[in-house]
Amino acid sequence: MTPAELDAFLTTQRTCRVATVSADGSPHVSPLWFVWDGASLWLYSITRSKRWAAVRRDPRVAVVVDAGEEYGELRGAELSGAVEVVGEVPRTGEPCAELTAVERLFARKYFAVDELPHDGRHAWLRLAPERTASWDFRKLGAL
Repeated sequence: MTPAELDAFLTTQRTCRVATVSADGSPHVSPLWFVWDGASLWLYSITRSKRWAAVRRDPRVAVVVDAGEEYGELRGAELSGAVEVVGEVPRTGEPCAELTAVERLFARKYFAVDELPHDGRHAWLRLAPERTASWDFRKLGAL
């Protein structure tokens, strides 16, 4: 994908799969909602989860966002790097300037509201990708 295509794709897709490294070294993959701000992928994770425990121990992740059913429709991206925690854990809504725009994007995308309701069970992880790979099999033409 071109940078503009990748940006549009990451902005519109709803679910990603996050791969982390478990305590025993085995991989763990789980689905998660996210928002893309044009530079970083923001993951809103339950803090009492295997995923959260894994990234607190080892912040390296790989995230896949993909779409399509038939071979010629497949497209997606893999973003990888180290995540960082942003804001309080768990998130209760304390003012955090860095999260204002992100939470508005998330609230609009998933709940069609302007303000994200905080449940005291989630917190934010930011992935500023160190590596990105993308594909779009629709560009292959008829096979």
